[in-house]
Amino acid sequence: MAEESAFRENGADFTSDFISDFIAADLKSGRFGYVHTRFPPEPNGWLHIGHCKAFYIDFSMAERFKGKCNLRFDDTNPEKEDVSYVEAIKRDVKWMGYDWEDREYYASDYYEYLYELAVKIIRKGHAYVDDLTDEEMSEYRGTAVADKNNITNTPPGRNSPYRDRIIEENLDLLARMRAGEFPDGAKTLRAKIDMAHPNLLLRDPVMYRIRRETHYRTGNKWCIYPMYDFQHPLSDAREGITHSLCSLEYEIHRPLYEWFIREAEVFPSRQIEFARLNITHTVLSKRWLLKLVQEKYVSGWDDPRMPTIAGLRRRGYTPEAIRSFISQIGVAKTDSMVDIAFLEYCLREDLNKRSPRVMAVLRPLKLIIDNWDAADDELEAVNNPEDPSAGTRKLRFTRELWIEREDFEEVPPPKYFRLFPGNSVRLRYGYIVTCTGFDKDAAGSITAVHCTCDPETKGGNAPDNRKVKGTIHWLSAEDAVPIEVRIYDHLFAVERPMEVAPGKTFLDNINPNSLEIVSNAYGEKYLSAAAAGDRFQFERLGYFVRDPDTSAGGAPVFNKTVGLRDTWAKALSKIGQKTAQ
Repeated sequence: MAEESAFRENGADFTSDFISDFIAADLKSGRFGYVHTRFPPEPNGWLHIGHCKAFYIDFSMAERFKGKCNLRFDDTNPEKEDVSYVEAIKRDVKWMGYDWEDREYYASDYYEYLYELAVKIIRKGHAYVDDLTDEEMSEYRGTAVADKNNITNTPPGRNSPYRDRIIEENLDLLARMRAGEFPDGAKTLRAKIDMAHPNLLLRDPVMYRIRRETHYRTGNKWCIYPMYDFQHPLSDAREGITHSLCSLEYEIHRPLYEWFIREAEVFPSRQIEFARLNITHTVLSKRWLLKLVQEKYVSGWDDPRMPTIAGLRRRGYTPEAIRSFISQIGVAKTDSMVDIAFLEYCLREDLNKRSPRVMAVLRPLKLIIDNWDAADDELEAVNNPEDPSAGTRKLRFTRELWIEREDFEEVPPPKYFRLFPGNSVRLRYGYIVTCTGFDKDAAGSITAVHCTCDPETKGGNAPDNRKVKGTIHWLSAEDAVPIEVRIYDHLFAVERPMEVAPGKTFLDNINPNSLEIVSNAYGEKYLSAAAAGDRFQFERLGYFVRDPDTSAGGAPVFNKTVGLRDTWAKALSKIGQKTAQ
C-alpha cells in the first residue's frame, strides 16, 4: 500500500489499463477480429525515454492479445528526416528488446496510394486546391488570434475564396502541383470540412503542400508531400492497424483521423490516446533535444545526460530497468509528472543484481602502513553479494595504498568515523588500521597518511571485539590502474525545465555542474580489461559503466550511472511509516 500511495501522490495510476479494456471490448463486440498495432516514429531525431513508453505499449498490447506490431517510419517531412535517424531508431528499439520481424514499413512507400486517396476525396467534393498563402490561411482559419492552449474555443473562421472550385479544376490543379508547375507554397490541397468548427484542426486542414526537397528514400520523385494528419490514419488503414495508440496530445486530432478514414473509405483503424511520459529535471521533446545537440550544450544525441535511449545506454541504464520503470508507472489517461528518483530506483534495483563489485578511488590520497613487512598478502573479495554464482576475486594488500581523500581529516567534524589521528577503521576485505600521523607539503596540503595495521584482524574482524565504526575502501598503489571518471548530474537544475519566466527559455535552466571529469582516479586492475558497456558497482561510490571513450592519456573512461543513495526508497519508507500510524 505504501508503494501504491507513492505512485498516486506522484500523479501516476499504475493500476490503470484502460487500453486493454478497450481492445478486449473491441474483440468481444466483433469490431475487430484480431489486434494489430504499430510504432510510428518520424525519423527526424533519436528516440528518448518518452518513446520507450509509446513502443512499450504498442508492442506489449500486441503481445498480450497475440497480435502483431509494425515499425513504421512516418517519413513525410523531407526537410528534417535522414536515414541516420532511421538506423538509430531501429538500433534503440532492438536494444530495448523488441523485434518487428518483417513488419518494417515507410509512409514514403505509400505516396502513390495516398495521392490516389486524395484524388478520391476530391472526386467526392470534399477537398479543394487553395491559393491562399500561409499567412492568409492562418487569418481565414482564425489561427492567428487563437489561444494556442485552447484551440477548441475560437470565433468561426471564413471560407477561402477558392473553396468552391469545381471538382475537375481541383483534379487538374492537383495533377499540375504534382508535375511541378507551381513554386513552393503557391498552392495547397485542403480538406473541405467546416470553417466554423470549434476545433481549429477541422477548419479545412491542409492535405498536401508543395516542397522541393530531396527525400532520403524517394529522392526528387515527388515535389508535393502529404501532411501528417492526412497520411497517418491512411497509413494505419493501409497496414490494417486495428488500434492506433497515440499520446494524449493527439486526442484533439482524433476527429480528423476518423474523418479521413471515413472519406477515403478505408479500413477503420481506431485511435486511442494515453498520457505521455513526463519526468522531473528532463525535457522530452525531439525539437528541444535537437536544439541542445545543435547548439552544443551536450556532446551529441548519445550524451549520457540526454534522456535519449542512446544517452541512457551510454550512461549505464539497462533495458530491464527502463521497462520496469514504464510498467510500474502504468498507462493513464491524464498527464502527470514522474519523479526522476523513481526511474533511478528502478535502475538501482536492476544494477544491484547484475553489477560486479570493484573498488575505485576517485580522489586519491596515499596511505602508508608503516608496520607492514615486505611480504604481500592476498585477500579475497566478493564479486556480487546478490549473486553467489559470481564468485570471488583476489586483491593484493601492500604497504602503500590509495584511499579517498575525504576518508581522512586532520581535525574531524562531529560524528566522523573515518581516519583521523588516533582513530581506527576497517579496510574493506582487509585489516583494521590505526592512524598514527600524516605528511604535508610546503603548501600545507596533506600528501600521505600513516597507519599501523593489526595483523590479527584480517578480514576486518577484531578478535578482541573492539568497536570500529568506520569502514573505507582502498587500492594497492602497485596494482591500481589509472582511470578517468565522468560524474553526471541532472542536465536541468529545476524539476520543470520548460516552466520559465518571461524573457527566459528552457536553456536558462541548464545545470552548469551537470558534468565533472575526474582525470586522476584509480581502479582495480580488472577495470583495465573492461569493454564498453560493462557495468560495475564501485563500492561506496555508486554504479559506473565503461564508456566507449578513452582519456587523453589512454586510460579507460567510466561514467557514473547513479549513486548508491536511494531517495525514492527513503520516500517510500516515510510513506509506509505514515500509513502504519
